[in-house]
Amino acid sequence: MEIWINPACSKCRSAISLLDAEGADYTVRRYLEDVPSEDEIRDVLARLGLEPWDITRTQESAAKALALKDWPRDDASRERWIKALAEHPKLIQRPIITADDGTALVARTEEAVQDALSRNKS
Repeated sequence: MEIWINPACSKCRSAISLLDAEGADYTVRRYLEDVPSEDEIRDVLARLGLEPWDITRTQESAAKALALKDWPRDDASRERWIKALAEHPKLIQRPIITADDGTALVARTEEAVQDALSRNKS
């Protein structure tokens, strides 16, 4: 299991605390420093079952500078969104946990972290 975090994010810190309390085996990826490639973002989106605009933080200053709210949310624009996430990783919603069962989820709640933990039990 891997968790993409921004250490400054309270939701990320809460998720890490819960994983630690449960004795989970996981790897931390500080995605602002170890920026995901476009292919990694595509992979995570497939695992999440979401589109890039579903995991985009549209209130970030970079999103406003890019006018993301005005971008089309369709198949033709998908790659443009993925490229923006790779070039501006702060736009990626966090934390994201990739589970050992091949799925992933945005773990902003305790319930979501518990769900990720349940997917990793063999």
